[in-house]
Amino acid sequence: MILKRISILNYKNLEQVELTFSPKLNCFFGQNGMGKTNLLDAVYFLSFCKSAGNPIDSQNIRHEADFFVIQGFYEASDGTPEEIYCGMKRRQKKQFKRNKKEYTRLSDHIGFLPLVMVSPADSELIAGGSEERRRFMDVVISQYDKEYLDALIRYNKALVQRNTLLKSEQPVEEELFLVWEEMMAQAGEVVFRKREAFIQEFIPIFQSFYSFISQDKEQVGLSYDSHARDTSLLEVLKESRVRDRIMGYSLRGVHKDELNMLLGDFPIKREGSQGQNKTYLIALKLAQFDFLKRTGSTVPLLLLDDIFDKLDASRVEQIIKLVASDGFGQIFITDTNREHLDRILHKVGSDYKMLRVEQGIVSEMEGEI
Repeated sequence: MILKRISILNYKNLEQVELTFSPKLNCFFGQNGMGKTNLLDAVYFLSFCKSAGNPIDSQNIRHEADFFVIQGFYEASDGTPEEIYCGMKRRQKKQFKRNKKEYTRLSDHIGFLPLVMVSPADSELIAGGSEERRRFMDVVISQYDKEYLDALIRYNKALVQRNTLLKSEQPVEEELFLVWEEMMAQAGEVVFRKREAFIQEFIPIFQSFYSFISQDKEQVGLSYDSHARDTSLLEVLKESRVRDRIMGYSLRGVHKDELNMLLGDFPIKREGSQGQNKTYLIALKLAQFDFLKRTGSTVPLLLLDDIFDKLDASRVEQIIKLVASDGFGQIFITDTNREHLDRILHKVGSDYKMLRVEQGIVSEMEGEI
């Protein structure tokens, strides 16, 4: 799927932007705080029905405005045109449409426009809590497996209901707990099984990307822990109920799964340098791209936001080689350093666009690279 054109009104600091894109490489150049990341975020919104950086939709409306609109005009590999529209007014529900027909459930859109974004916010995958790493698994698997997304939604709904019962100051019938625990167990087993299968297949892809970027300097790995691994999830929930009532929330279940990120045999959170952490995250996301390309029917969009910071020259060079190769489809990349972008463009050749972003205004840059 190729994004041919985008129209943006009042999204973050972008008052009015109309852009056509190269089917291969689109580079946004400018200083920090000018709106480069906001442009990528608008593209992200069209794939995931939400911002990558701010989940509160109304806060993405430009300060002086009452609404935002993002429209993307795509072309499938067989030439079929697709138009995606997202609009939101303050104090109203957002609208999401495909070819002018509104979605009844936003989850039906997830996976239609597969996309991978690499950004500085990814550092939370290593530094943050386990919910960040679960979200990473959820975002990947949900884009190619609708059954997973449905099971995850069902599990989370049941979890909210069980937590409400756990907080109740009145006695609660066991049957009521069982209703939600059985739903959690049934949906949770699906979530666990699919996460487990994904990680097994994903690890060698991830390791090969890391090995290429680092030129075999370090070994990395991933391991997946879950309460559902060794026993029935329903039994786990029943056994935990007394303790959960004391705490007022569910201490066990697939919402507590952990994806361990390893450098050698140790957690990278503890052992990794800034450069190693950055390499790890970029390798993770490029492996995510490769995995989605293998499992899906269309090549994902790749968004690279300020990825070269904290990397030594040899790792930058390896990433540039990767990005310039034929393995990727349409790429959107931002940087404050013109030299990085020029080197990528030089390797890619003629099919590119270089755009300057300044105070939310985007202009095409002419001339030689």
